[in-house]
Amino acid sequence: MPKRKDISSILIIGAGPIIIGQACEFDYSGAQACKALKEEGFRVILVNSNPATIMTDPLMADATYIEPIHWKSVEKIIEKEKPDAILPTMGGQTALNTALTLDKEGVLKRHDVVLIGANRTAIDKAEDRQLFDETMKAINLETPASGIAHSMQDALKVQKRIGFPCIIRPSFTMGGTGGGIAYNISEFKSICEKGMELSPTNELLIDESLIGWKEFEMEVVRDCEDNCIIVCSIENLDPMGIHTGDSTTIAPAQTLTDKEYQLMRNASFKILREIGVDTGGSNVQFAVNPEDGKMVVIEMNPRVSRSSALASKATGFPIAKVAALLSVGYTLDELKNDITGGLTPASFEPSIDYIVTKIPKFAFEKFPQASPKLTTQMKSVGEVMSMGSNFQESFQKALCSMEEDLNGLNSLFEKSTFPHDDEITSELTIPGPKRIFYVADAIRKGWSIEKIYFLTKIDYWFLDQIKELIDIEEKLYNSNIEELDKDYLQEIKEKGFSDSRIAEMIGVPEDELRDHRKKLNVYPIYRRVDTCAAEFETSTCYMYSSYGGKCESNPTTKKKILVIGSGPNRIGQGIEFDYCCVHASLAMQEEGYESIMVNCNPETVSTDYDVSNRLYFEPITSEKILDIIDIENPEGVIIQFGGQTPLKLADVLSDKGVNILGTNVDAIDRSEDRERFQELVNKLNLKQPTNGTAKNQREALKKAEKIGFPIVVRPSYVLGGRAMQLVNNIKELEKYLNEAVEVSNSKPILLDSYLTDAIEVDVDVVSDGINIEIGGILQHIEQAGIHSGDSACSLPPYSLSKKVQNKMKEQAIDIANELKIIGLMNIQFAIKNDEVYIIEVNPRASRTVPFISKAIGTSLAKVASKAMIGKSLKDQQFSSELPNGLSFVKEAVMPFDKFPHVDPILGPEMKSTGEVMGIGPNFGEAYAKAQKGANKSLRRWGVVFISVKSSDKKYLDEFVPEIINAGFKIVATLGTANYINRLGYQVETVNKVSEGRPHIVDSLLNNEIDLVINTTEGSRSIKDSASIRQSALRNKIFCTTTMFGAFAIIDALKSKEENWTFDTLQEINT
Repeated sequence: MPKRKDISSILIIGAGPIIIGQACEFDYSGAQACKALKEEGFRVILVNSNPATIMTDPLMADATYIEPIHWKSVEKIIEKEKPDAILPTMGGQTALNTALTLDKEGVLKRHDVVLIGANRTAIDKAEDRQLFDETMKAINLETPASGIAHSMQDALKVQKRIGFPCIIRPSFTMGGTGGGIAYNISEFKSICEKGMELSPTNELLIDESLIGWKEFEMEVVRDCEDNCIIVCSIENLDPMGIHTGDSTTIAPAQTLTDKEYQLMRNASFKILREIGVDTGGSNVQFAVNPEDGKMVVIEMNPRVSRSSALASKATGFPIAKVAALLSVGYTLDELKNDITGGLTPASFEPSIDYIVTKIPKFAFEKFPQASPKLTTQMKSVGEVMSMGSNFQESFQKALCSMEEDLNGLNSLFEKSTFPHDDEITSELTIPGPKRIFYVADAIRKGWSIEKIYFLTKIDYWFLDQIKELIDIEEKLYNSNIEELDKDYLQEIKEKGFSDSRIAEMIGVPEDELRDHRKKLNVYPIYRRVDTCAAEFETSTCYMYSSYGGKCESNPTTKKKILVIGSGPNRIGQGIEFDYCCVHASLAMQEEGYESIMVNCNPETVSTDYDVSNRLYFEPITSEKILDIIDIENPEGVIIQFGGQTPLKLADVLSDKGVNILGTNVDAIDRSEDRERFQELVNKLNLKQPTNGTAKNQREALKKAEKIGFPIVVRPSYVLGGRAMQLVNNIKELEKYLNEAVEVSNSKPILLDSYLTDAIEVDVDVVSDGINIEIGGILQHIEQAGIHSGDSACSLPPYSLSKKVQNKMKEQAIDIANELKIIGLMNIQFAIKNDEVYIIEVNPRASRTVPFISKAIGTSLAKVASKAMIGKSLKDQQFSSELPNGLSFVKEAVMPFDKFPHVDPILGPEMKSTGEVMGIGPNFGEAYAKAQKGANKSLRRWGVVFISVKSSDKKYLDEFVPEIINAGFKIVATLGTANYINRLGYQVETVNKVSEGRPHIVDSLLNNEIDLVINTTEGSRSIKDSASIRQSALRNKIFCTTTMFGAFAIIDALKSKEENWTFDTLQEINT
């Protein structure tokens, strides 16, 4: 069936900011859909609030709106653009829920817009837990014993019938948000309360517990002629009870018999037909009882999901692209498979002759108050994927990709100091992020596979595979390098042992092992991902390394550049860096180079097979990068776009004579080494907050006394403010030194005087080595001391004088000249009393690059990449001029709702997972839109609660009259209330939590407060007031923890939502 002729314009709804449960896999699917539909001649309109995505690049769609994904904003866009159809299946749960609300509110009918890719009935049947249950029963498929609840009373009735433990899952949420496992009545009530709050339909499904059952997923695609294919089967290494996003997963499924696989395959097709998914990709989840093989259906997603991205990268089959084309009427047999160069149609079911392993990445170290235990609510912030000829190779390569100083299945403990049996038992029974390492340590300690299976319910097949790796380790520990002959080395390399791990176990440097391996002629080979297990030849250069067999790499002799990616998503290093890597690759192709991408993140656009000329899906380790350089022989390597991941390899690559493009490696050291940076500051006559470096505890305490409190302390060489803290006195510093970090000669800590009430500014610079241009000056809204990744910021600056801005520009240019920057550089300044202080310099891409690029209409990363290969800024006609009269605000998005026991206060350690952008004719509108995009509800009038620290009271002179004029009454704690009284304004006093009841938390829980302004300092006060911020978050009450943030709210309140403007990036930048 050819494409539909009744549709000419399509609105695609994106997924919004990166949050836990909905990450950059939707940038990948959205970008694919935009590209595919545009190529087919449709007018593509896109709405997404996330500026760090490739999909919001102006070239991806015909009309790109960076606006809040809220039905009212989307309706305004529909009114303006008049699309014929909406495709809601590419933007995760956010897009799906928005489309349903547009339908419910009558918007689709009013504007004569149809939904494609999924219809209302199908979405309801799949997402509404009760309807799904009934649908499964109608086709004789079993689901877990369950019940539906819309109130606590309903829930308790269902629980009584089902018993404990039971699983609670809210309808229409993603990543298991608000769900969990309850073992007793108190846990049950608390999970149900939160779940009902978070479900847009106030509906819960309460299931019998299937903990310990095996979990499988099927990625299915169906077209309008009822052709169905399974793209990939996925098996969770972890049994039921852990969210699939938090599980280690393997594709294809390893422990299913052919009969079981066929049953699951047929059931998947049956489900799609019955639910009514006419076209596109869906994901169906099953559980299998390991005792008797009984199979039940858990759920299905009628949209492209996290697993779809994984399945696409695992097989090479572009699910999102195919789903987009099916949604406009094509059938699978009409679409060609790109990977095989059109030799096979898309209806040809992919088959793979390798194993894929995905391992999730967690960030519990950022949230010490959160429970690091894994349940049915997703908590991981990213993932890695790897491919190998067998499970052991694939698994060990994935471990090496994790960016956690792992070089394989490392022990968590020194050889002779295994933990107590009770600790291992606890970690195996109650899963945490390190469970697989405890499994390995239990084997090392001599525990039987039967005992481990009993505690974990991880399938015997996987446990046997891991045991074999531990047995090889044992042998290696008792070997030396002379005993490693060619056959044995080849054998262990085929099982995925890295050079670094082998060298460590036999006690030699990694370089020596590498030379020995090469001398014995043991080299990696590269195989192609071709969707057809090598049945047809493939022209697509999508590869992974292995050992043994024929090499399929076939490198060309063209001039080429290697771009090193940013690895797994994590807090501090997110999608912004992938954005930069993609633009570097595209820039190289525009300049006539062959671009080679190396990365290990399955969620991203950089690992899409058609973004670079050649893609290597590999761990970003010195061994793998050097192996690729050996075979490809590129003219240069780009390392400054992937965050800290590629930068860590700078010295190794430089020592091996690799041509690193852009800024010299020494400049990186000069800006990151504290003493050398001090020399640079002095040479250029710059000002810096008083600071010191300490290599032991005594030195740290001594230097702190000299600098004076408050002080910002942190380890050197970190990204995302890892373990960074603001300490107010000696006691707090001692606690930090004892608990947060280890201090040594090789791991010094940095101490900086904290500039109270300073404004922080980010300046991005691009340089070709001669011409230096300022890309953008971003003024932070929260004052200095809040991590730059967590602070909202404004472009252009909204309150800095031209004089101060010019001073920063001059200093930035001086620094760029001194460091001989070629490419990008980011500088953080602090402004206090019009004095400019330099905080830090990063001679690489920063997380603000995509945001600035969207505002100025030019990709900074692309300009910088071309500068690295000698194309001057003048030749590129680069201009960083901002569109006339517009303000752009970036707001950070926090994951606090996933960690209910965490205090949602901002500080020097980064905690945000994503960002949104607000665009408006003034700062107030842009800031208000950014808040809405970040899903924060700013009430326009009502009661404001104010409680501020002593040093912030001076700001109340100006703030109080402004907030009263905006329509708010004031309640405050005693000290703040007295100050406001003295100013002559009306205020009601409320108790602090420690002062008896009723107190402020009671008022918040009773919904008597509409806005919270709460600033505090000192660990004691922070702890005492945490429940205020937690209650505000829980009750969706807007809360700011800085006074500069409070003033920004005043500006936002002046902008009326009904007057907001909606312009496309294309209109803004013409």
